[in-house]
Amino acid sequence: MAVGVTFPRGFTAAGVTAGIKASGRPDLAIISANESVPAAAVFTRSATAAPPVLVSQGHIAGGTTRAIVISSGNANAATGEPGRRDAERMTTLVAAGLGCAPEQILVASTGVIGVPLPMDMVEQGIAFALAGLQDDGGADAAVAITTTDAAPKLAEREVETSIGTIRVGGIAKGAGMIRPDLGTMIAVVTTDAPLDSQQTEQALRDAVDSTFNCITVDGCTSTSDTVALLASGVCAGALTAGDVGLVSSAIHAVCEDLALQIVRDGEGAHRIAHWTVTGAKNTEEARIVAYAVAEAQLVRCALNGGDPNWGRIVAALGVTGCSVPAERIAITLGGHTLCRDGMAVEIADLAAVNEAAARDTVEIAIDLGVGDGAASIWASDLSKLYVELNAEYTT
Repeated sequence: MAVGVTFPRGFTAAGVTAGIKASGRPDLAIISANESVPAAAVFTRSATAAPPVLVSQGHIAGGTTRAIVISSGNANAATGEPGRRDAERMTTLVAAGLGCAPEQILVASTGVIGVPLPMDMVEQGIAFALAGLQDDGGADAAVAITTTDAAPKLAEREVETSIGTIRVGGIAKGAGMIRPDLGTMIAVVTTDAPLDSQQTEQALRDAVDSTFNCITVDGCTSTSDTVALLASGVCAGALTAGDVGLVSSAIHAVCEDLALQIVRDGEGAHRIAHWTVTGAKNTEEARIVAYAVAEAQLVRCALNGGDPNWGRIVAALGVTGCSVPAERIAITLGGHTLCRDGMAVEIADLAAVNEAAARDTVEIAIDLGVGDGAASIWASDLSKLYVELNAEYTT
C-alpha cells in the first residue's frame, strides 16, 4: 500500500536493516524521485550541526534533488571531518545507484552523538535499499528512520485542483531532543504537484514555521534537524494561483499532522498542552513567552499530573524577559478562567476545571494585555518515564 512519502506519484522508497542499531531493527532508508525534481529543505541552526546537515545544505542550494538517504541509530554528529567524508560517501553511493550526481542527493542521520558511523554497515544498507526501492515503500522507510519513537509517523492528504487530484505525503521521526529552530527532527514530505523550486521553497518554509517550529518536547534542539520537500510534478499541467494555495495548504496539513504525532510521542509523554499566547508586545515576544512557559519544568510536571496550577504559569511568565505586566495577566484552562488581572478568579465548577486539566490535550490560553502579538505551540509534559529513558541508557 502506498502511504507516506510514496503516496504521491513519482516516488519510490525503501527501509532496510543495515546493522547500525544493536537491536537489529531497520535503520536505513532511501526516498527517491524518478528523476531530479524541484526540492527544498530547512535545517537546524545549531552551532554544532552534524556533518550530514552541512553536506545537505550545500547539495540543496541548486533547488533540485533526486533522493534523500537517512540512517538511524547513529547521528554522525560531533564527528569532524571524517564524519563529513562519511556523509559525502553516502551521497556518492546513492548517486551511483541512481545514475545522478552526488550533489543531487541529500543525507540525514539520527541517533547517538559522537560516535563514528559504521560505514561498512552503512554501505551494505545503501546497497540493500537501492535494490529494494518500491512505489509502496513508504511504510518501510517510516520505520527505518525511527530511534526512540514509539511508532512510525506517516501522513497523507489529497486536494482537487484544476489539473486533477494532487497528493501530498510525508514521514517523520522524533520523540526526544525536540525543540525546533528553523527545521526540526527529521521529516521528508513529497508531492506530485508540478511546483517549481521557488514554490517548493516557499511552501516548505511557510509550513514549517507554523507546524514543526511550533512544537517542543523537552526544549532541546538537535544537531541533526532536517525537513525536506520534493515535488515530482507527475500530476502535470499549469497550476493556477488558487491551485498553488490548495497544494500549499495540503503540505501544511501533512506537516502539522506529523508535528503533532511527534509531540504526542514525546519520550514518556502522558499528555500534551496546546498553548496560546495573546496580547503580547509582538509576535516574537508571544512565541518567546509560549516556549518559556511550556518548557518550564514545574509547569510540565503540573501538566503531567493534571494539576491546574496556574501559579506555576505566572512564575514562569515572570522570567521571560518580555513585557509581562503582572496586573494584566489572564489565564484560562479548557475555557475556564483561572486568573484575571494577575489574580485568582473564584471557580464555580472546580470539577470541570480538573477534568479539563486531565484531558489528553489540555488547552491553555494566556493573555498579557500589552499588544497584538500572538503565538500558538504544542508541548509535551514531563514524566518520570522521560527521566528514566534519558538516564538509563545512551540515546
